[in-house]
Amino acid sequence: MRIAIDVRKLHDYGIGTYIRNLVTHLHRLDSTTEYILLSKPDDRTFASGLGENFRIVSQPAGSYSISEQIRIPIQLKREAIDLFHAPHYTLPALTPCRSIVTIHDCIHLRFPQYLPNRFAYGYARAALWTATHRSDRVLTVSEASKQDILSFFDIPADKITVIPNAIDDCFFVPPPDKNIERIRERYQLQPPFLLYVGNVHPHKNLERLLDAFYKVRSLGHDDLSLLIIGDDITRYAKLRRAVHRYQLHRCVRFLGFVPNETLRVLYHLARAFVFPSLYEGFGLPPLEAMASGTAVVTSNVSSLPEVTGGAAVLVDPQNQDAIADGICRVLEDNVFREELVAKGRARAKQFSWDRSIQHILKIYREKSLSNQRLSPPAGKTNA
Repeated sequence: MRIAIDVRKLHDYGIGTYIRNLVTHLHRLDSTTEYILLSKPDDRTFASGLGENFRIVSQPAGSYSISEQIRIPIQLKREAIDLFHAPHYTLPALTPCRSIVTIHDCIHLRFPQYLPNRFAYGYARAALWTATHRSDRVLTVSEASKQDILSFFDIPADKITVIPNAIDDCFFVPPPDKNIERIRERYQLQPPFLLYVGNVHPHKNLERLLDAFYKVRSLGHDDLSLLIIGDDITRYAKLRRAVHRYQLHRCVRFLGFVPNETLRVLYHLARAFVFPSLYEGFGLPPLEAMASGTAVVTSNVSSLPEVTGGAAVLVDPQNQDAIADGICRVLEDNVFREELVAKGRARAKQFSWDRSIQHILKIYREKSLSNQRLSPPAGKTNA
């Protein structure tokens, strides 16, 4: 069988993690199926460390473009693809073969106000309709996301399979002392500090996090700082204004994206990890923090209670006082914090990329068998 996977979002923050783990684990698990990876031209070397059954094919079409609706089907037909996996919600309407699509969340439908314009909302809704109705199977990453999909689209529940994300094994291993000292010195880290990891889009709720952080400092934790790992703050004027309003310039730092080696150290050194997001399809950062031995304060909405599984402090993300209270509880109760750390490590170990990709591979093979049953015998045609 010949399977194509769209890997154009290889370097994206969340979906890129999904794609990289999908491909690398398929490489370990399956040496017989032929995989065609549709990549951006600059990523042509991505398959160089994989097996001979993996091949890169350049696909220059931009994401969310009219071009991808035309170019990808032509490429799938030219390559004689049997099954196409779109690891994001954009499945071309003219896909000429069986298809599987992964829908990580329905954030564009839940929070249309965060999209740039009405056209973007219309495109997202049409793309999700095509993904749910034209694909042969929908994969998603949490029960919460499955229920969201079913609330927006009238499809059978058994068409959707929940296969959770997982985290890189490196987060379970404490970083070497030399790395800790090097990164502590490089970033001039002064404990204690809170840590947030993720992008700084509006639904991540960082304005309320800053409100809560100011309150926590005013309640006696005036030595506390906050590190935000993610996008460049210069693109988000409201966050800049919040920092200025509270005069937090010296104790709130925006470090942008950092490599996993640095991230491991930051998780390890943080007094607590805070993630008050309004909506997540899964939410990898809280799980990474748990694996790293860091207590987590996160939201009591969407998939986050499901993912954290009773091993985190859950707070109302709409209430800055609730966020502050959750942070203070972790900071002030050492016994409680250590209990959270132990529960968090145990919870994180329940997720495995290897198990998740084995499940995806099983679905690939099921679709392969059904495809063969639908194909007419050699020399015969359908009536």
